[in-house]
This record gives sequence, C-alpha cells and structure tokens, in this order.
Amino acid sequence: MSLQDILTDHAYCEQKATTSCISLIQQNPERKELVEELTPVAAEEWGHFALVLKELNNRGLALGRQRKDEYVNKLLKFQKGGGSRQEHLVEKLLTMALIEARSCERFRLLSLHISEEDLKEFYKGFMISEAGHYKLFIRLAKLYGDEEKVEKRWKEYLAFEAEMLKTLEVRGDRMH
Repeated sequence: MSLQDILTDHAYCEQKATTSCISLIQQNPERKELVEELTPVAAEEWGHFALVLKELNNRGLALGRQRKDEYVNKLLKFQKGGGSRQEHLVEKLLTMALIEARSCERFRLLSLHISEEDLKEFYKGFMISEAGHYKLFIRLAKLYGDEEKVEKRWKEYLAFEAEMLKTLEVRGDRMH
C-alpha cells in the first residue's frame, strides 16, 4: 500500500462526490432545500479534491489513474429501479449517505493511525466533513420520502452492505 495510491483514490472519491451532488441538483431543480443544501456540499467536495491534489503535489507525487470502485458499483446496483422520481431521489440519497458514512469511518481510522502527524490532522478534517454530509443525506431522504419507509430502506441498505462486504477484497489503498 502506498500513500500515492491512498491519496489518488481519495481524490477521485471527492471528485465523484462533487459530481453526484451536481447531478442531484440538475435532476431536482424544483426541490429548493435540496438545491440550497447540496450547492455548498458540491463546492466543499471539489475543494477537498483540490486539497488532496495539493497534498500529492507537496509530496512530489502524481495523481494516479482512477480505479473501479466495486463497493460503490454494488451499492448502485442495489438501488431500486422504477418508481417515482421522488423514490429514485430517496434511493440516491441513501446510497450517498452510506458512502459518506463509510468514508467518515475510513478517515477516522487514518486520522488515528497514519504515521505522519500532519496527515492525522488532514484526515481528521475530512472525517468531520463526511459525518456532516452523511447526516445531511439522511435528513434529505426523510424530507423527500416517508420517514418510516426511509428508515426501513436504510436498514435494508445496511443489511445488504454487511453481506456485500463479505465478498469484497479488503484493500488498504482504497477509501471504500
């Protein structure tokens, strides 16, 4: 496992988070609260991408190639198809919430256990940010969906993820 691989994967995760927020805004411009809440998140995620690039540059490392994210791809396949636009939105928000929650956990571990002190603070900041995003996506899912159904579906996501994780290779160079 190399720091370059970790930082590269992190950079692309931030880039994908940015584009996911922008896509939700584009697909739901009539949802005022969603647009207002996700606009600063998209900007923040893009700022995170820039911070990770700066960290790579400061270390004389290049941004590597983007890799396939098997974890995220399996979560995307778990999303329910069909249904209303609102149901589809809730599915996307729950998927994004789970990704952010797991990123938060990963950043916490890095902030506690990475050997370089400056990177501990670097990842602590990301951990705090991702925790806020996770909570926001859950709140928005409950705003745009029936709260009981959202809670039930969230539990289904967690159960699916637990089973899925049994099949994925554990890699130290990935955020997910």
